[in-house]
Amino acid sequence: MIENQKIRPAKVIGPLGEPLTLETLPPPETTRWVIRRKGEVVAAVNGGLLSIDEVCARYGLTVEEFAGWQRAVDRSGLQGLRVTRIQIYKKQYERDQRY
Repeated sequence: MIENQKIRPAKVIGPLGEPLTLETLPPPETTRWVIRRKGEVVAAVNGGLLSIDEVCARYGLTVEEFAGWQRAVDRSGLQGLRVTRIQIYKKQYERDQRY
């Protein structure tokens, strides 16, 4: 039945406005995760190009690690994915939640 089949888009819009396809996503052997690559993977999941399980299997990530990327993008945009800024954004977010 067609209703039960997952329909995936051929491409989604990436964090910088560029079209993303499965071929243009970071390669599965990626070990250096710059904010652009993290943002592309988050955009792929949010757009339905890949599922969270597929991303975790493809890139060797844990669900918690990927969920952290999604939270960072939701809270602070791409800049929230900077490793050097995580603690600053975390403190700011916690402070904002208290008031």
